[in-house]
Amino acid sequence: MSAVPDFLAMLAAERGAARNTILAYGRDLDQAEEMLGRSLDDANSAQLARLAQGWSALAPSSVARKVSALRQFYGFLIDEGLREDDPTHALPRPTMRRPLPKILSHEQVNALFRQAEHEAEGNLPLAVRLLTLLELLYGSGLRATELVSLPLSAVPRDAPFLTVMGKGGQARMVPVSQRATAALSRWLTVRETGSPWLFPSRTGHISRVRLFQLLKELAVRADLPPEKLSPHVLRHAFATHLLEGGADLRALQTLLGHADISTTQIYTHVDAERLVKLVNERHPLARRAASD
Repeated sequence: MSAVPDFLAMLAAERGAARNTILAYGRDLDQAEEMLGRSLDDANSAQLARLAQGWSALAPSSVARKVSALRQFYGFLIDEGLREDDPTHALPRPTMRRPLPKILSHEQVNALFRQAEHEAEGNLPLAVRLLTLLELLYGSGLRATELVSLPLSAVPRDAPFLTVMGKGGQARMVPVSQRATAALSRWLTVRETGSPWLFPSRTGHISRVRLFQLLKELAVRADLPPEKLSPHVLRHAFATHLLEGGADLRALQTLLGHADISTTQIYTHVDAERLVKLVNERHPLARRAASD
């Protein structure tokens, strides 16, 4: 009997892996067993090496995920004493190039806010809601799913923080700027009551798709290319502009809810000019050269 179900149960119970992650790993491991025509439990390195041919048409990111699933599975078998060797050295090592995030300039962000603030002047609920969504995306760096699924109870009455449920079911406290706090207060006075969601819809809370559409439509009204704007782009702008302002990378990791600092380090490419300036001004040899 395959140990795959036990491995997936361990991911859920001990690591708190998200349901989608568990389902993806399960599919990857089941497909690998189908390709080999045998259980993975006792497969050897020569057999695993054959998987590369079956993956030849896949994108490097897909291969990397499958390899990761297999490495973690065999690590689980070793930890459980179910086998002594690790055959995964025979698996391919796809070269990954993480795409750089799209960047919005400060002026483009200002144009969005000017348009949203102008539309909210009449205090119409939909316009105030859009301004609040924009403030929280750019002012707090929330993921789209985190934002649309905020319960009303996530908004504290006496502290400038939101309680956000992030990836893997991990809760974190997110600071809310004074601007976003003001927008939230306006929204709470005009939103319909009776729903447990901060941003309710007829069927629950507004969807990620609807949030995406609202931002695209706002971009058009602000004379910006709609393809440049999405919830994720605003999250990137939040991170990029904080780094430009001197934020610490570890603090940014906490704000973004990244489990691994390497995920946050993708933003350092936009801060190269500040880093060069820092080295030239603060390095001991730079100070020595200036005094010579």
